[in-house]
Amino acid sequence: MPDTSGQTDNAFLGVPVEMTISVGKAKPLISELLSLSQGAIIPLDSRIDDPVEVYIGEKLIARGELQEIEGEEGKLGVRLTQVVDLQNDF
Repeated sequence: MPDTSGQTDNAFLGVPVEMTISVGKAKPLISELLSLSQGAIIPLDSRIDDPVEVYIGEKLIARGELQEIEGEEGKLGVRLTQVVDLQNDF
């Protein structure tokens, strides 16, 4: 019988994971939400140069800075500045 130890772990490495990048939060009143229209601006509790938070599900995994991707005008990425120890935290 062939040795299959370790193959299960490697099988998961090709599974895509959705990440969410949080740039800030807002707490508008319901009355403000009801009056929103196209073009409205919702103020956030953060500044343009504040760190963003990177989540997988509800789990914070990193923080970083928004960056425009070089050579791809207008496309954003996140340069990581702090990463959670994923080996011991999941």
